[in-house]
Amino acid sequence: MWRHAEELGFDHAWTYDHLAWRSLRDAPWFAAVPTLTAAALATRRIRLGTLVASPNFRHPVPFAKEVVTVDDISGGRFTLGVGAGGTGWDATVLGAEAWSAHERAERFAEFLEVLDLLLREPAASYRGRHYTAVEARTYPGCLQEPRVPFAVAAAGGRGMRLAARFAQTWVTVGDVAHAGPPLDAAHGSGVVGAQMARLDEACAAAGRDPGSLARLVLTGPLLGAGLGSVDAFDETVGRYAAVGVTDLVVHWPRRAEPYQGDPALFERIFSDFGRLASAAGAGSDRGGAPGGRGQSDQGSAESASMP
Repeated sequence: MWRHAEELGFDHAWTYDHLAWRSLRDAPWFAAVPTLTAAALATRRIRLGTLVASPNFRHPVPFAKEVVTVDDISGGRFTLGVGAGGTGWDATVLGAEAWSAHERAERFAEFLEVLDLLLREPAASYRGRHYTAVEARTYPGCLQEPRVPFAVAAAGGRGMRLAARFAQTWVTVGDVAHAGPPLDAAHGSGVVGAQMARLDEACAAAGRDPGSLARLVLTGPLLGAGLGSVDAFDETVGRYAAVGVTDLVVHWPRRAEPYQGDPALFERIFSDFGRLASAAGAGSDRGGAPGGRGQSDQGSAESASMP
């Protein structure tokens, strides 16, 4: 499936980084890093990443070593997607109480800071409130310099400030307070546009050019992907591109919910979209219109190798 995504022209492919997830908790579910390692060996061009890893069950020292390894095996095609994590099963599976929102935000900030240090410096130490690294080693270091790119998921002000400081890509799933069916692109692009205005303010406060930060929308429960037809997807792409989104991620179709879909229609949409993008000369170092097309989903048992 990873190879097929590459053949369809996707610019990047992602896996969730959970020990288990929602209604698929008791279904086949593979670990993110081994899955991405297999994907790296099965592909040649497409970028690969976590969408997203979090401190819920990870410590930055061993995780940094895994990131360096995947970056090397993939030939420098790895992007580290990171977020603060939530209050689901991942947050309690190790026996601790779920962290408060405040502690989760504090841990996320420190998690990012330690990862940034360890992935830039092959020998480093760090002592913080939540994480410690004592003469940690990450030789030979990242293949990409100065480290693998970070894609930071953030919706609030503190998270956006972290994205402005550490990220090469900002990630949003939309308004996490939204209840109801996924928003279509006409409404979802308005929500994302407002978020990006706040992101621009965070960049300005950090002295960073907002244009240096890619903007990735992960469609799903909150934002519709427009996968009902070729025309619907073209409109979705256009709406998000118009507000400044550079990358749009959709889920690989599964045989059952969540993310149930028609594989034949999916393939037709992206075959047609790829031809249109090529004919228009769309694309950049971040991918095709609106900057890039990614796909994600741990998938059903039949496609569990493609998170």
